[in-house]
Amino acid sequence: MRGEKTHSVRGLKRTYRTGSYEVHALRGVDFELCSGELVALLGPSGSGKSTLLNLLGGIDRADGGEIWFRGEELTRFDDRALARYRRRHVGFVLQSYNLIPSLTARENVELACAGAEGPIAAADALELVGLRPRMDHFPGQLSGGEQQRAAVARAIAKRPELLLCDEPTGALDSRAGVRILELIERCSVELGAATVLVTHNAAIAAMADRVLSLVDGSIAEARGNAPRRNARDISW
Repeated sequence: MRGEKTHSVRGLKRTYRTGSYEVHALRGVDFELCSGELVALLGPSGSGKSTLLNLLGGIDRADGGEIWFRGEELTRFDDRALARYRRRHVGFVLQSYNLIPSLTARENVELACAGAEGPIAAADALELVGLRPRMDHFPGQLSGGEQQRAAVARAIAKRPELLLCDEPTGALDSRAGVRILELIERCSVELGAATVLVTHNAAIAAMADRVLSLVDGSIAEARGNAPRRNARDISW
């Protein structure tokens, strides 16, 4: 269910330069995000989906346009303010998991929550994703699906206002992938996070409240899913 507005994006542009060659990754993107809403970014490789995610998460900087977060212009933040924004307000779930191999699942979650305000205890976050019995195992001792569940626990433990998921099922089979999508869906509802899910798969996009289709760095279509499908009913 959509709640209050958390982010406003206006005229967002990003260009990458390699010598004299320019790639216009984003060409003036406009949209808004609300708490408790799940938005899918749908489009082919190179359409600008991951670039947009990185800008929303404060990992990259725009060349033009604005991103507003609860009345503050994120695009004007310095590096220190961006780091604080990422630490306190943003959870990331990536295709590559990015767990630290020398730390247990619990230690990976604890590290991610350092500096967060009022985080969920690591053991409780891992309980939410069904990994409490495995929380003292290292990533190399976990299956791919279990590693991704640990990554979801790491993301949600800080109680993020923005949950960013970049192809989170890309390295998983459909059965493990659906379980990850169910967890993301649950986090969006129960934590009230504004959730953005990047995918090239239209079947997965059917679980979102809204779908933004990107083509060549622009939003070609914005539509609602009425009704949207539950994650458990999705197959690909």
